[in-house]
Amino acid sequence: MESDEPSEYRPPAAVRVLPSWLLGQAARRAQSLVQERLAGEELGRQHFTVLASLAEDGPASQADLGRRLSLDRSDMHAIVSLLERYDLIGRSSDPADQRRKVVSITPAGTRALKRLQQLIGAAQDEVLAPLDEPEREQLVALLARLGRD
Repeated sequence: MESDEPSEYRPPAAVRVLPSWLLGQAARRAQSLVQERLAGEELGRQHFTVLASLAEDGPASQADLGRRLSLDRSDMHAIVSLLERYDLIGRSSDPADQRRKVVSITPAGTRALKRLQQLIGAAQDEVLAPLDEPEREQLVALLARLGRD
């Protein structure tokens, strides 16, 4: 049962020094800050991810986009439907296969992406506030190395 009371959970020191535990704590804080920044928006992290992918990698079929982003088919459908409802993406027939629909970002989608980037960027700045610029760059480089498959 969850409550609004602060957690009394205090793991032992042997746990608090584990890199995996520390990464998890940092990730939870970062996700919380991103959610706080996006709280007033009707769009969330997954919408941002789809818009950013379309802006960076270009149009794609809904299925290809879902595979590109490792999103479940039903989640992808819901995300694309919402983005289309807000005119942030458009769907058109694939010239090579008229049965297939290609998803692309619209000018309104590009503007929404920039707004989301600013909000998420502010959360990143808050997460990294204790670090100076060289430390931030080093942390990002190290995390990128750790995240490789």
